[in-house]
Amino acid sequence: MSEGLRVPEDHEHRDMVDGPAPELPEDASLTEPTDDDAANPHAEMTFTQHLEELRTRLVRSFIAIGVGFLACYGFAEDLFHLLMRPLLDVLLPTGGTLIYTALPEAFFTYVKTAALAGFFVASPYVFYQMWLFVAPGLYESERKYLIPIALLSAIFFVVGACFGYFVVFPYGFEFFVGYATDIVKPMPSLSEYFSFAVQMLIAFGVIFELPLVIFFLARLGVVTGKWLRQQQKYAVLVIFIVAAILTPPDVVSQLLMAAPLLVLYEIGVWVAYLFGTKKPLPEEEAA
Repeated sequence: MSEGLRVPEDHEHRDMVDGPAPELPEDASLTEPTDDDAANPHAEMTFTQHLEELRTRLVRSFIAIGVGFLACYGFAEDLFHLLMRPLLDVLLPTGGTLIYTALPEAFFTYVKTAALAGFFVASPYVFYQMWLFVAPGLYESERKYLIPIALLSAIFFVVGACFGYFVVFPYGFEFFVGYATDIVKPMPSLSEYFSFAVQMLIAFGVIFELPLVIFFLARLGVVTGKWLRQQQKYAVLVIFIVAAILTPPDVVSQLLMAAPLLVLYEIGVWVAYLFGTKKPLPEEEAA
């Protein structure tokens, strides 16, 4: 080889072939998410992240209910007797009684009663977890309502269940037991009565959440008091349909559920008027 031709060394050859690493733009999509992005509450969550968030909230809720179940299991028999009291008050004078037809029926009914009581005990924490699942879609100014709304959700749920227990149960059971005769004696089973009572308690607990749901939607600007007032005639129809679905097929129970729903809807309308988000004027939206 001639002296004028020089073979580059190994490291010089690699530099010539590979060249310097290209610089990626600052907004390149290949950059990995940082801790700041994860900590940003307004960062967009993927579908998988939503499922993970839901799983976390459900697991924590079930753990809280399990703790409540363990705390209430020692009083399961007394709690079930308390749950039976509205029925026994109208059942015993007719000569009727409660029975169970399967050997483990009484045991499992007491277990279910303890689980139901555990749910009511843990309801503030359960509702708090439910609202935390909704929190990523809220603004920072709206998240300050989470704890009060979670506490009020539990209170309204318990109040609704108490309304069903103290007001609806006596009238409803008196209506059903009124069909007893000298040869027809009412003898409901433990599991049947427990299923019916739980269905009614949860139904009344859920419908008493209506003002809070309207408050939440009004704060988000989804509904307004004026719009709810305009839709009132349709709301009355929907309320009676819901009452017919959630209650036994008798007029008394349907009216006892529809009446508080109508009152709660009216309260929700005024809540939307007082606490709803005011829509900006057209010139403000343009700005």
